[in-house]
Amino acid sequence: MGKVAVGAAVGCAAAVCAAAALVVHHRMKSSGKWAQAQSILKDFEEKCGTPISRLKQVADAMTVEMHAGLASEGGSKLKMIISYVDNLPTGDEKGLFYALDLGGTNFRVLRVHLGGKEHRVVKQEFEEVSIPPHLMTGSSDALFDYIAEALAKFVATESEGLHFSPDRQRELGFTFSFPVRQTSISSGTLIKWTKGFSIEDAVNSSNLYSYFAVGQDVVGELTKAMETIGLDMRVTALVNDTIGTLAGGRYNNPDVVAAVILGTGTNAAYVERAHAIPKWHGLLPKSGDMVINMEWGNFRSSHLPISEYDQALDTESLNPGEQIFEKLISGMYLGEVVRRVLYKMADEAAFFGDTIPEKLKIPFILRTPHMSAMHQDTSPDLKIVATKLKDILEISNTSLKMRKVIVELCDIVATRGARLSAAGIAGILKKIGRDTLKDGEKQKSVVSLDGGLYEHYTKFRTCMENTLTELLGEEVSENIIIEHSNDGSGIGAALLAASHSQYIGIDES
Repeated sequence: MGKVAVGAAVGCAAAVCAAAALVVHHRMKSSGKWAQAQSILKDFEEKCGTPISRLKQVADAMTVEMHAGLASEGGSKLKMIISYVDNLPTGDEKGLFYALDLGGTNFRVLRVHLGGKEHRVVKQEFEEVSIPPHLMTGSSDALFDYIAEALAKFVATESEGLHFSPDRQRELGFTFSFPVRQTSISSGTLIKWTKGFSIEDAVNSSNLYSYFAVGQDVVGELTKAMETIGLDMRVTALVNDTIGTLAGGRYNNPDVVAAVILGTGTNAAYVERAHAIPKWHGLLPKSGDMVINMEWGNFRSSHLPISEYDQALDTESLNPGEQIFEKLISGMYLGEVVRRVLYKMADEAAFFGDTIPEKLKIPFILRTPHMSAMHQDTSPDLKIVATKLKDILEISNTSLKMRKVIVELCDIVATRGARLSAAGIAGILKKIGRDTLKDGEKQKSVVSLDGGLYEHYTKFRTCMENTLTELLGEEVSENIIIEHSNDGSGIGAALLAASHSQYIGIDES
């Protein structure tokens, strides 16, 4: 019996030792994987580094590319498109003007009654209209007929005192947020459809119907549709949303010199001196100014901090090699970069356990609003992070330590985007000589900002504004103001219709 007892005791001790060894091995394995995850994060952080020296190089490169794009067509990745907007609103505008804002699955029609310096915007009305999916892939005739009919219905709601005299056409500002090659203030040819529109570039051989071909005049299509239904309205200004934002900002503040959209996509426009545009071959405008649509999303430079995740995202995108700046700073892509880093941590460091969560494999499942909510989670246990991971990626039972890593990852991506945005703005200010103080001059320079990323992602916005101060210095920054221009693109188009009206100088009576 004694021998059996001794044997049992020895066996028990061996089992305890084995169990303890397993625990130690598991801890060592877990510790190794955790270190690996931290290493992936640290390496990504280094690749995304934006020290002030690098940001100044980015700003300088932006300025150089602006000069090159103004010198000749195709001279720069920045298209630097001449908008033909040479008169921005002053506040003197009077009368009733319309706007059409088309840039996605919905469009807006607006009516703005302007009362001049004394009364400004007397009344503003708008209506939002959804575009049926079949019209986004059908013929241009059907699409523009639908838009014209909606516009006519909206015009029919004019109040009694606002009816136009028979000898006056209603005037429309048309915000068309698709790539267009501008040929005048009120005409431009389509470069390509984007944002889910895939209207065919073809003409039916029987000529029974036609499709809107790339290279045709956008305004011509809309005008034809309006004429078909007897709507007497003239497109006075064709602009994109960035230029509309600039016009809306200038109307409210004469010191506005540029506008930037930071939303799903990104772009910038600014006021240039006409004589500083070598590729401009027409008569210089009386105002001496010309608004330039930069298309800055296509900016690229060797100084941009690009990681392996950004390179892979670009390669797998619909437009590889294009819109590099946009892929680093805009709302379309920030959440996707976070997902790609998390995927590598899950794959190489078993960050979420032994298997990679299935939902984490889906591109663009993690959107920037989700990222923003996690990044800005102030709860002690990061409850919002846990909820987002569970609801979107079906990842549950995450530790607080893991959730902190995810917040840190969001911070790295957002900080890089915000600081690069600031460098871009600094480049514009440098191009127009607003990055330094002139002797005895305290001229204010206002930049109008719009877009959901800027408006709703507070940490992104704060970081961008602080970085701009860091780049320009405290003294210069006192004269640089960032202003939110909410829904500037719609009202801005109506204002541009007013500032380019065919009736300017004619007695309103």
